[in-house]
Amino acid sequence: MATIKGDPGDTVTDKPLRNLPPGTIPRAVDAEVDVLVVGLGPGGLVAARDFAKQGFRVLGIDRKQELGAPKRCAEGVSDEGLAHCGVQPDPAWAYGRIEGAALYAPSGKRVVLQGPGTTGWVVERKIFEKHLARDAILAGAKLMPKTQAVALLKDAAGAVKGIRASFMGKEFEIRARLTIGADGIDSMVGKWSGLRTLNRVRDYHAGFQYEMVGVENVPEWKWLHLYFGNDVAPNGYAWIFPKGDRVANVGIGILAKESAWGRRAQDHLDRWIESHPDMFRNASVTEINGSGIPVSSRVPAPVADGVMLVGDAAQLVNPIHGGGIIIAMRAAMIAARVGGEALRRNDASAAALQPYVDEYWTKDEGAVTEKLLRLRYFTEHLSDKDFERLAEILDGDVVLELTEARFPTFVKLMLRHFPKMAPLVRKYMLAVRQMEEERAKRDWDEVDELLAAAEAKLA
Repeated sequence: MATIKGDPGDTVTDKPLRNLPPGTIPRAVDAEVDVLVVGLGPGGLVAARDFAKQGFRVLGIDRKQELGAPKRCAEGVSDEGLAHCGVQPDPAWAYGRIEGAALYAPSGKRVVLQGPGTTGWVVERKIFEKHLARDAILAGAKLMPKTQAVALLKDAAGAVKGIRASFMGKEFEIRARLTIGADGIDSMVGKWSGLRTLNRVRDYHAGFQYEMVGVENVPEWKWLHLYFGNDVAPNGYAWIFPKGDRVANVGIGILAKESAWGRRAQDHLDRWIESHPDMFRNASVTEINGSGIPVSSRVPAPVADGVMLVGDAAQLVNPIHGGGIIIAMRAAMIAARVGGEALRRNDASAAALQPYVDEYWTKDEGAVTEKLLRLRYFTEHLSDKDFERLAEILDGDVVLELTEARFPTFVKLMLRHFPKMAPLVRKYMLAVRQMEEERAKRDWDEVDELLAAAEAKLA
């Protein structure tokens, strides 16, 4: 390797910018901002956008040198979610139109879902996130890729006051009135803040995915296709997410504790693809992705003095299907609103940030995911034979109710057709009733009668 001439001290890497605000281009120079966002995925970028819109000085950093890569998901987003988050679909990243879904039992029998809640897009996430970054920058935020958080800064009382970071091998400090941890499943901001981010093994999925070109003979190309069965994906499912003309994300998620040599997510996916030559004979791979997926619904407390967690850092993922893009963005919007109000009062204490937790987990997606976690525990006890029978009695409307965490119709069907499931219903499903509003609780009255009758037969 050729030796670089001159003095390393002459580099501009650690020199202040002249005539430009900090963060215009990355420099390893101490800085002070109102809001520091660590991690620039969908949640972090929306948080940066919405804080900047309120007039705060916002700096976002990410350890990756390119935002959006590598992707760690199947890239599905809903129309409703995009609209809620103020994002208009753009042909630059909205690749595959979705107008429905099909859920397959091991035999191939399927349940079809169609309606307003099943429309959306499979996106090219690398471009999608750059569009979110564009929105954040145009709102006034500054972003620094290839910048790694290496430690937290705290005051004498233990409140988070920013981070120590590294850029191009040089360390520096970023002081902030409020720090947003959006640094993913292995969030160091959360760990360093003393928040309980460690998940149980039973609440992790192992995911593996190929982006494939040449996929064919997939029925209803504009649908998502989900395949269930313990031979296909133990306590999980395989998927085909169409992404364009004969291009699809083909992947799998399984309960991580089920993994072993020969039974890893990749092993299961490869065997499943091999068993479907009609769809994959003329296909090949253009990208490989793998990741752990937290499916617990959330960390117990995602706020502390001077810090808030969003997205995977707070384990904000749907416990059933593992999707988290829209969930992260919605949570980030609430965090920015609550955090902005706290900063205007000059109070970034955990108590001042608590309304973020209260609102998200009682009025927004969190209220749904808490219930869906119970449903996930329930389905993990089902055999392939149970899935086959479910495919016979369920229709798309009932499954859509389940996705919205409305369970009474499903539970009544289960008890009428599978009275042997009464113990599982009592163990996992009845707890949901305590999370319902009073009007919804009345829908469970018939469940009580059916459950009592089923348990009497089993006695």
